[in-house]
Amino acid sequence: MSIRTLLTPMISARLLGEPRLMRLRAQAERRRGRQGAAHQVHVFHQVDDPYSALVAQCLPAFAARYAVHCVPHLVPPAADSAAPDRPRLVTWSRRDAALLAERLGLHFQDRGTQPEPQAVIATQRSLLGALKAGQFIEAAAPVSQALWDTVATTETGSVDEALAQANLASIVPATETELMAHLAESAALRERLGHYLGATFYYAGEWYWGLDRLHYLEARLRELGLDRTGGPDLAPAARDRTASVALTSSSEIEFFFSLRSPYSAIAAPRVFELARLSGATVKLRYLLPMVMRGLPVPAAKRRYISLDAAREARLHGVPFGRLNDPVGRPTERGLALMPLAERCGAGQAYVLSFMQGVWAEGLDAGSDRGLRRIAERAGLNWNEAREALRDDQWRTHAEHHRAALLEAGLWGVPAFRVDDTAVWGQDRLWVIDRCLTRMRAKGHAAQGMASHSMQDRGT
Repeated sequence: MSIRTLLTPMISARLLGEPRLMRLRAQAERRRGRQGAAHQVHVFHQVDDPYSALVAQCLPAFAARYAVHCVPHLVPPAADSAAPDRPRLVTWSRRDAALLAERLGLHFQDRGTQPEPQAVIATQRSLLGALKAGQFIEAAAPVSQALWDTVATTETGSVDEALAQANLASIVPATETELMAHLAESAALRERLGHYLGATFYYAGEWYWGLDRLHYLEARLRELGLDRTGGPDLAPAARDRTASVALTSSSEIEFFFSLRSPYSAIAAPRVFELARLSGATVKLRYLLPMVMRGLPVPAAKRRYISLDAAREARLHGVPFGRLNDPVGRPTERGLALMPLAERCGAGQAYVLSFMQGVWAEGLDAGSDRGLRRIAERAGLNWNEAREALRDDQWRTHAEHHRAALLEAGLWGVPAFRVDDTAVWGQDRLWVIDRCLTRMRAKGHAAQGMASHSMQDRGT
């Protein structure tokens, strides 16, 4: 066992633990107090990002409710290294934003295409003009809506009309030179502070992506006594199902996951529980991690994912943090036992054991000692497991699963598919739950119609 394998679990447990997070927050507030600085929330807005359009709709209420100074920045899209398979990412973002808007009662329609480049530039210039005039928060939502509602045109009149309707007609658009300089400065600031996406909030050392993570920032601001009005979160987190509601017909949840994905580790126990409560079955679709398929992951992205996964795990009560990154051989060995586990009817138990082992207990799946513990507590025979390690058939299965994921229009894990509904992200299980609920309602309706039909025939 290497020194790295021994030390990593202890170091990660400290770095990702809640005690350290609380200490850093306290230090940040003491430092702010000594400097006499205001509570500042930086908001990074990407004009052609659907999630930024949703954030814009909540900004006025956020600024009115919390005693903070919002500092907006216009930013360009993430670099290619942080956005693998950009075409699928862009298409999915629109679809997903429409789903999220529906859940939160906001406005966004996926019109099947991105805004034209000329329209994006015109919108950026108008919003930079609003920012310079101190009216970004008032202008962002109507201008964003005008852009996304007219994605098939390069006309700028819709943006001008939106500003006029918002009583902001006096705003003077920035020049293109000013815009390019602002975008470069904002991108550099975003990188220096440690992120890579738009639709992000930054407050005193921590990042919050989009409306999905806004509730964490709201909770933090409430703890600081900065909530002026009280009430529920502006964008509450979706909660997992807790009650059993059996389906009237068999349904299958396809679960696309990677043993090296922390978000897959957070999703696994929850998707299995959703299946249990709803009466659905789970089809395990394991893949090789992106990084083991030659796709780079920038340092800022790795750091944010680790910290974000830790807080998501705490939210959902999933053990996490004492990790031993299974990249490379540990993941390959773990996947080699998947066919055996499924043949033995222990697929779910094995996935849970592996995820808990490497993401919460610091087990080294690359060693026989670590993998044996993982396998045996899932009910596998170690002698059979050692034989399975010599079989590479799992590679064919993993590639088949990757092809199925791409066919569904997705590329990353965890992902889920039920019938013709496919979603990406452990924070989209509510979509799958909703889909199962609708299928159950349709099943009840079909049963009712069949019953009436039988009664009409006198049977």
